[in-house]
Amino acid sequence: MKYKDDLDDAALLELIQRQTFRYFWDFAHPISKLARDRSDPRPSFDPEVVATGASGFGIMAIIVAVERGWISRTAATDRLLGIVHFLEKAQRHHGVFPHFMHGTTGATIPFSGKDDGGDIVETSYLCMGLLSARQYFARDTAKENKLRAKINALWQDVEWSWHTRGGAKVLYWHWSPRYAWDIGLEIRGWNECLIAYVLAASSPSHPIAADAYHRGWAAGAQFKNGKEFYGVRLPLGPDYGGPLCFAHYSFLGLHPRGLKDCYADYWEQNVNHTLINREHCIRNPSHFKGYGRDCWGLTASDDHLGYHAHDPAHDLGVITPTAALSSFPYTPEHSMRALRHFYHGLGAKIWGDYGFFDGFSETSDWYASSHTGIDQGPIIVMIENYRSGLLWKLFMSCPEVQRGLRLLDFESPAIS
Repeated sequence: MKYKDDLDDAALLELIQRQTFRYFWDFAHPISKLARDRSDPRPSFDPEVVATGASGFGIMAIIVAVERGWISRTAATDRLLGIVHFLEKAQRHHGVFPHFMHGTTGATIPFSGKDDGGDIVETSYLCMGLLSARQYFARDTAKENKLRAKINALWQDVEWSWHTRGGAKVLYWHWSPRYAWDIGLEIRGWNECLIAYVLAASSPSHPIAADAYHRGWAAGAQFKNGKEFYGVRLPLGPDYGGPLCFAHYSFLGLHPRGLKDCYADYWEQNVNHTLINREHCIRNPSHFKGYGRDCWGLTASDDHLGYHAHDPAHDLGVITPTAALSSFPYTPEHSMRALRHFYHGLGAKIWGDYGFFDGFSETSDWYASSHTGIDQGPIIVMIENYRSGLLWKLFMSCPEVQRGLRLLDFESPAIS
């Protein structure tokens, strides 16, 4: 591609968002219009695999595209009506969607041996996108009225309380029609799953009690921290913060500025997590090639060994562009320096038809040739939240979300 060297910050952000949006618009599955799990040139890539969580992020990206004028409101409405019509017919498990679906039939595609049923976390990402769309497409027209009604039906069908396994004070990640609760993975913090508890508490039809949040999520062995790393205090999470997706996925819709409960100020949590992650890359204790002030960002992504959750405590020398770029609301100057390095400094090595590739390691001379939907979506949405706050405003305007946050004893300027 021909690079544009004279772009100011706003124009460069627009270019990155718009190119990345192509992943969810041009590369969407041709039948379901949901987000494919990945683009990958390897023969093992199955183009029928669509990802529930990435599709929720893609729905939020479609909203951005309308607001920015890249697509028409009519085209977006038609696309979203097609998506929700497909979701109505897709295989669900107590209203809960699986991690992966077949893009043509809607059948569950097992994520792993016993993970062949409902995934409450991936479903929460999908619902975050659907509810944001419901709030945005609020005009009194036949199509937008129909879209909102279909979204409400899907949202109300999710049996969040089912995933307490009969009333336990914690959410369970998976349920299988063949293996029931055999995986037994309790969702305890701190990680990328806060949004699952918020939406479970917000459900108008199948809510959980606040005890599940306080005695389940907040009772995690790695929930509270309070120590300093590289001179920065970390309120919650594992030492050094874990992968940066913890600061991104739930907060595509949840506005962390002013969001507080008895455990943390979530703006402080996410800003400090990001600063620790960046400072680790600057100090670079393992002496990986390329790391520095302009090249930072560790999170879950593809790498030269497969796929891993990268963070300062588990550093394989792999930088993932979504880590720094999805942190724009928290560290705008640092993220812009990283963006300019990725775009101008590394250029075609990491740039493709759908934006930046998933990761790279200069130490291993490895550059991904793949994109993943779960990483592309936050780039678009979090840059937009930095630029305009659009998705934060929409999601936090949901009356159910406000009720859920109140139930869990959160405070936020968005709660009326």
